[in-house]
Amino acid sequence: MQRIAESELIINQRGAVYHLNVRPEELAHTIITVGDPDRVKEVSKHFDSVEHKQQHREFVTHTGYVGKKRISVVSTGIGPDNIDIVLNELDALVNIDFETRVIKPNLTTLQIIRLGTSGALQADIPVDGFVVSTHGLGIDNLLHFYRTEYNEEEKQLLHAFVTHTQVQDSLSYPYVTGAGSQLLKHFVHGYQHGITVTCPGFYGPQGRVLRMGLSNPALIDRLTAFQFGQHRITNFEMETAAIYGLGKILGHQCLSISAIVANRVKKEFSKDGNAAVEKLIVQSLEIISSL
Repeated sequence: MQRIAESELIINQRGAVYHLNVRPEELAHTIITVGDPDRVKEVSKHFDSVEHKQQHREFVTHTGYVGKKRISVVSTGIGPDNIDIVLNELDALVNIDFETRVIKPNLTTLQIIRLGTSGALQADIPVDGFVVSTHGLGIDNLLHFYRTEYNEEEKQLLHAFVTHTQVQDSLSYPYVTGAGSQLLKHFVHGYQHGITVTCPGFYGPQGRVLRMGLSNPALIDRLTAFQFGQHRITNFEMETAAIYGLGKILGHQCLSISAIVANRVKKEFSKDGNAAVEKLIVQSLEIISSL
């Protein structure tokens, strides 16, 4: 195995990966990701015990136990660029030997579950409801920097999406990845399922107009109208497709679950988004702890 240079994988003086500031033994193999650093403690307060706490920049990590299940909660910050950092470093912590700087011969598969917020793109999805992403469809360009392969369903979905939206005329070519099937099957009752679109920004990329005009003003309506067999686009946010895409390449099981804090079709916003997120954490953590 080829040794990975110090400039490519940065390990700090305490033997931790650079951005997350986490050592291999401080990370569980079941990981909850949240965007907001302050949300880490809102998850870990439900743990029976917490054994490690680390923070560097916007990346906060708490590792502990719910019953006999060891779980880490990691804040990613917002956006696909941050996901590139977090997914690569989580994988490095379990699949690269930090002493020799070579890839381990036997690879570890992580369970990575995003608990976040999102905006609904269908009128019938209520504010404060929960959506599980069957697919992450990225209209950012992160995955184009990596070699990736699509299965037949992903190829067909992507072709149908491009034909319907014509996004390639004004945006980067999209990409799509399915959820981790071993996780998806556990989150059915109390969750709606659908395709989640991942955007590279919050305002223009999600169709919001303040003082700047949009290059593709019809995009939101086209997303809402898209159908692929039994699938429709239910919501959009800023991390899911990047997690799914990188997770698939690296061999991890990934799932994204969102509390709906806005309905963009009905122009509604949650009256208590924090309460919706708390309910999402409690409900989902019960399932995660049993996996």
